[in-house]
Amino acid sequence: MQKKTINNIIKDNYQKEISIQFSLDGFSFCICNSINKELQHFTAYTFESSIATPELLLSKIEELFNQNSILNQEFENITIIHQNNLSTLVPSTLFKDEELKLYLDYNIKTLSNDFIAFDNLSQLEIKNVYIPYININNFFFQKFGEFEYKHHSTVLIDKLILHAKNNIEKQFFVNVTASNFDIVVIENSKLLFYNSFSFNTKEDFIYYILFTAEQLKLNPEDFLLSFIGDIEKDSEIYQITYQYIRNVSFINLDIPFFNEDN
Repeated sequence: MQKKTINNIIKDNYQKEISIQFSLDGFSFCICNSINKELQHFTAYTFESSIATPELLLSKIEELFNQNSILNQEFENITIIHQNNLSTLVPSTLFKDEELKLYLDYNIKTLSNDFIAFDNLSQLEIKNVYIPYININNFFFQKFGEFEYKHHSTVLIDKLILHAKNNIEKQFFVNVTASNFDIVVIENSKLLFYNSFSFNTKEDFIYYILFTAEQLKLNPEDFLLSFIGDIEKDSEIYQITYQYIRNVSFINLDIPFFNEDN
């Protein structure tokens, strides 16, 4: 568990908003002042092993709510972020509301009773079609009432498009969690590639990176790979990446709240 707070925000009377993100690998939440957007609190849990099902994940989330009294208060705005690999991107010009299941059937196995949602990527003319964990949405509705929810790749791609703005070169981003990672490739503020991969070994990890680079005709001697997420320089996956990719870096955060920590 990682945890940071700047004061006892439960007793503060300012307007608060919360963002909660969860996956089968972990759970995190961030609270900020809804007026000036100043960050106040961040907590992240990485589970010892991936949870097998959304039902078991819900039990874990209920347990974490019982452990964190800070979650059991009123918030002006609530954003819930589903992190899974049950998604696909569709150009807005080809998108039809009634074809959501068809889009997913090309990539993943869907069930007849699956609830399917979609997000608008604010920086691109693209829809993100995905399966949210509806049982967990129902839990949050009981806790908070109305809230907004999104897929994690919607947030990730939108933020990286803004980060890469005014850079015409191809930019290769890798967002890492405990057993999954996303690859996002951007050129001249356009999305060239997005996909999510599961991995068990460092060899799995580097294989998907090199294969993606090959498909995009990127030379490992030339392109810059930028890491985000749960990865450190002394990790096996960083070390093997550095063996094969000449230019490897981490995205620098410009938020003092996080930069005060290592």
